[in-house]
Amino acid sequence: MSQKLAGKVAVVTGASKGIGAEIAEQLAAAGASVVVNYASSKAGAEKVVAAITKNGGKAVAVQADVSQAADVTKLFAETKKAYGKVDVLVNNAGIYEFSPLEAITAEHYHKQFNLNVLGLILATQEAVQLMGPEGGSVINIASVVATLAPPNTSVYSVTKAAVVAVTRSLAQELGPRKIRVNAVNPGLVETEGAHGAGIIDSDFRKQIESQTPLGRIGKVEDIAPAVVFLASEDSSWVTGETLYISGGLR
Repeated sequence: MSQKLAGKVAVVTGASKGIGAEIAEQLAAAGASVVVNYASSKAGAEKVVAAITKNGGKAVAVQADVSQAADVTKLFAETKKAYGKVDVLVNNAGIYEFSPLEAITAEHYHKQFNLNVLGLILATQEAVQLMGPEGGSVINIASVVATLAPPNTSVYSVTKAAVVAVTRSLAQELGPRKIRVNAVNPGLVETEGAHGAGIIDSDFRKQIESQTPLGRIGKVEDIAPAVVFLASEDSSWVTGETLYISGGLR
């Protein structure tokens, strides 16, 4: 991979596994120095850092629960200490819980909104303060459910629809500072989390595949290259956009 991100500093939230880990590794392969953020899986984050450094890249792991304002402040203080600036922020940390209407609680709602929406806003707020006059790139990982909105996902889907709206609003707000803001809407992707939730061996997966024009669920390797593109100068005139990477499922 060409070093199209040489000299850049990228922060990836929720990067200890799954899509976030692959994004961190591909950003590093493109030349960026990467902050691998994790909430609880220190071992996972250290494994990602080890993989990056083994390939000649630069990375540090930083613990922070981005749904907590104090943790977000700490994350970017550590980033500044390690690398002095931020050029790229990937808001990947997220949680999903499905529930039928009658079982939805305030806790179910706030748990998802605090991380998927508030955490993303707090992280962006801190990151832009470390972006220089040459600007930067913010990439928000939303989901195909932002518009697909299957049953039993009313809270999760609305958090991801909110991410798309935040992306458009911040793109307009931060454009004058040369900071671009875009979103990626992945479809169902095979990750540790999806395996853990029992989705990969389920009828739900078969149903999704049957509705997907390309006939399969995604891999983490399907998502990360688009993030590298949106982080780089290759997309210098792209902002406020949402890219569906879902095999054609909409």
